[in-house]
Amino acid sequence: MITQNYTTITPAYGRDYKSGKAAKEDFLNRKDFILQPQGQYIGIADFAPGITVNIRYKKMTQVCVVKIPA
Repeated sequence: MITQNYTTITPAYGRDYKSGKAAKEDFLNRKDFILQPQGQYIGIADFAPGITVNIRYKKMTQVCVVKIPA
């Protein structure tokens, strides 16, 4: 279980997003992402409730901040 705040993740399997809203929605809907810089595949279930996560999107030029719901 990941308990470190502001951990950065990126979309898995070559996915990219044009908006933070779409990235956040897929993350909350349990799609796979990649933990950076480790390169490990992870999902929302791997994070402790209340943790804040940074999702990189739009060819890694933008960041969306998501708080894991309790």
